[in-house]
Amino acid sequence: MTSKLLKFNRGNAKLGRDIWTFSLPAGYACPGALECLSKANRDTGKITDGSQTKFRCFAASDEAQYKNTREQRWHNFNLLKNKSTAEMSELIQASLPRQAGIIRVHVSGDFFNQFYFDAWMHVARCQPLRTFYAYTKSLPFWVRRIGDIPKNFALNASRGGVHDELIQKHDLKYAEVVFSIKEAVTKKLEIDHDDSHAYKSGKPFALLIHGTQPAGSMAAKALSALRKLGWHGYGKKTVTVIALCLAMMNCVPDKYWPVWARPGNENIFSKIKIFGEELV
Repeated sequence: MTSKLLKFNRGNAKLGRDIWTFSLPAGYACPGALECLSKANRDTGKITDGSQTKFRCFAASDEAQYKNTREQRWHNFNLLKNKSTAEMSELIQASLPRQAGIIRVHVSGDFFNQFYFDAWMHVARCQPLRTFYAYTKSLPFWVRRIGDIPKNFALNASRGGVHDELIQKHDLKYAEVVFSIKEAVTKKLEIDHDDSHAYKSGKPFALLIHGTQPAGSMAAKALSALRKLGWHGYGKKTVTVIALCLAMMNCVPDKYWPVWARPGNENIFSKIKIFGEELV
């Protein structure tokens, strides 16, 4: 019976253990992907990037590294494909972990057709005490149901896809991957660090580039520069030098820094190292 149910996971270091996640194969279940299009071969794990890929999908990198991750995502995809909206909705609800109060739909993958999108909307209506959220580049499916999205399902358009023009046309809330804190500041986007902007806030926001990037690419160079400044990925309790320097110069409002980069955040750290010296 278990093999006939979908598989969910608890959140990682970025999301925390209170958030549950659901995933499908990166790229293969992403009809709107463009700038982040990457696929890990189901059998070998070898990654193939799209012709217009600007930064590699972190989820594809995970699949390349971990066979069990690939197998779980393909397990979910195979169970859902070729089913009706009603059949998918029934399967999803039967598979939901009882203790899951907040569910991120697709750490990997996306809404692969309208029937599948509608199935998740139906699930949310049937589960009003749970909070659902998703990043998506499958914007046509959202737009077709734009007046009928359940209040407990927070959708975030993911910039860099095939249908980006629909974001402005329909005033969709969006998230954008940036290569530096300066880029986020210039675009007047707050930087999210734990997905709270995705399921709580109604405003657009930024995500710092992360994951494994192709050697020599602009994304890899940007990631290297961020690491030199102290950024080691989501979930790391570190502070970037650049954020602190900008703060000391009073040229960036607090709201534009990630929470982990705000001086005085005693809940995350008690000492900050900057240029080798400790500031208590």
